[in-house]
Amino acid sequence: MDKVFVANLKAPDNIHSIFLVKTKNVSVDKKGNSYLSLTLSDKTGQVDARFWGNVEELTVDIDDFVMVKGVVQKFQNRNQIVVHSLEVVDGTHITIADYLPVSKFDKDVMFDNLLKILRTIENPFIKKLMFSILEDPQIQPLFKTSPAAKSVHHAYIGGLLEHALSICEIMSFLASHYKNLNRDLLLFGAVFHDIGKIWELSFETQIGYTDVGRLVGHIPLGSELVEKRASEISNFPVELKNICKHIVLSHHGLLEYGSPKRPKCLEAIVVGMIDDLDSKMNSVATFMASHGDSESKWTSYNQMFDRYFYTRTLKNESNN
Repeated sequence: MDKVFVANLKAPDNIHSIFLVKTKNVSVDKKGNSYLSLTLSDKTGQVDARFWGNVEELTVDIDDFVMVKGVVQKFQNRNQIVVHSLEVVDGTHITIADYLPVSKFDKDVMFDNLLKILRTIENPFIKKLMFSILEDPQIQPLFKTSPAAKSVHHAYIGGLLEHALSICEIMSFLASHYKNLNRDLLLFGAVFHDIGKIWELSFETQIGYTDVGRLVGHIPLGSELVEKRASEISNFPVELKNICKHIVLSHHGLLEYGSPKRPKCLEAIVVGMIDDLDSKMNSVATFMASHGDSESKWTSYNQMFDRYFYTRTLKNESNN
């Protein structure tokens, strides 16, 4: 059976395809009837689904693969699947690449572009530290494929690399504009602030958290990596090592956001701010792309940002 992707759903098509369950809730309609509210997904996006029937007999859970039979309809200008039947299927023979979202950019091209920027680093110790890690045969494949988050931003295969490259490109501009910034440290922070995500997140079948991710977290994991690898480089300056660790440890900006330390040097401040900027740009743009509609100027409500987003730009208007 051919896979029907979320991006290709059109009302009023009948569908018979497998999807991944992202959210599940049992609700009650105005007439007092129970129904199952689902968010179904694949690599192209997600879609709301509703099942009216014997909800109590269904054993579907979040992260299950389900065979869905139903019809696509429009509800509030968005696609929705009215489910006629729902059956959990064995994920053993599922093509996982069809269900995990993937960066729209080629990971090998992104990695090559990243290395081109990093080769311009002047400090020999920072340069050796970065390349000793990025060229590690165990670390490199993880860095090239890891998402940057479970759900908030760059939450797809290759997202961490895409995020790091984007910040590197921004840092190159900022270093040329603010002459008192150390460009090498900015580039270090761009790449290594989230390096611990390669161990914090699991992404072989679903994007989730590993045991060490839950127990330790990506910030301490990144700092430990810097400590270990810098200590293996002969005569690596202790002060420089501590500054690099500080940039990793402080990049969330505030203690209540999970950083053990607040930024205490200009480069650490900038890394935290640009990390937040790039994260929010990706998060909002991704939401607008999947929750907007050509017939409306506004997206649906975004709970995380507590607002609707206006999608009509001057460019859009000029094309009308």
